[in-house]
Amino acid sequence: MSTARTWINPARWRSQKLAVALAVLAGVLFPIVVHSQYWITIGYQTGMLMTLALGLNIVVGYAGLLDLGFAAFFAIGAYTTGILSAHDGWSVLATIPVGILVAIGGAIFVGVPTLRLRSDYLAVVTLGFGEIVQAFANNLTVTGGAAGVYGIPPLEIFGYQFLTAKSYYYAFLVLVLICVAITFRIRHSRLGRAWLCIREDEDAAQAMGIKTYRYKLYAYTGGAVFGAAAGSLFAPALTAISPTSFGFPESLLILMAVAIGGMGSIWGALLGATVVEVLPEVFRSFSQARFLVFGVVLIAMMMLRPHGLIPEGGIADLLNRLPFRRAARPGDGLDGDAPHATSTPVDEVAL
Repeated sequence: MSTARTWINPARWRSQKLAVALAVLAGVLFPIVVHSQYWITIGYQTGMLMTLALGLNIVVGYAGLLDLGFAAFFAIGAYTTGILSAHDGWSVLATIPVGILVAIGGAIFVGVPTLRLRSDYLAVVTLGFGEIVQAFANNLTVTGGAAGVYGIPPLEIFGYQFLTAKSYYYAFLVLVLICVAITFRIRHSRLGRAWLCIREDEDAAQAMGIKTYRYKLYAYTGGAVFGAAAGSLFAPALTAISPTSFGFPESLLILMAVAIGGMGSIWGALLGATVVEVLPEVFRSFSQARFLVFGVVLIAMMMLRPHGLIPEGGIADLLNRLPFRRAARPGDGLDGDAPHATSTPVDEVAL
């Protein structure tokens, strides 16, 4: 983090930290200010979608892999937790690492033979994987078939049971913060830079010595970890799960959140998930026409912001316009950056 800090001017770094602090504060205060259980439930569902969007952002936004079956990992985490806790008496907390390991195994099983494919071919394979997982959930006895798994016990940590929507809201808030921290650190690591090179030009990246196949498998596996973690919290929050929650429409919803927010942008993934989850509820007063209105609003957003609401590096430019940004002083480099920072683009450290 200290290395990244030298790439931008101190005012911009303080602005980014302030933005993060305000976002966290707003998240903490939301269920305290909003007493409606309905909106608190929407809040933790938004946190769940944020986690999924951050995971898919690694796959699509960083590595440039089009994944149309990301809900499969969401299902793997949810069903692993549901089966082990409801049928075998495991605590929910103990099932989360198991769900993540199963999802990693599934990502390796699918990724090893298929990640040499590109573009539309890879999209078709991932779509097929998502449909296969849903078919297994629909037909296997252990998954409860179409009825799903029910009677899932609540999450319990150090004797405290998560029994309310408010408690699960904070559980998902913590998960989102952990995922943001992990994503940020990876994005500014050697691994993250390799993913960006593959996304921009895979052939050039391979010519420069980057083992593209291996790094694409890392991205696919990393996304699976986030998806499984969200699923493992989703199962006890609802106490019952069924295959209909993990189909192709759910994968499209996650992809929509990433695309609307901005590919490769952490802030974009968070905002996109919020828009996708909250706007349909805001338009609920339109009754049956609410999804039509929602679709029109999404089309307008993509026309006005074709690269997303907050594209990669966009938050730095936004913060740069804030009135409390420090003006350039004598001795500063271009745009107020330190003189030694001119060789590194500012968006290298943008959320």
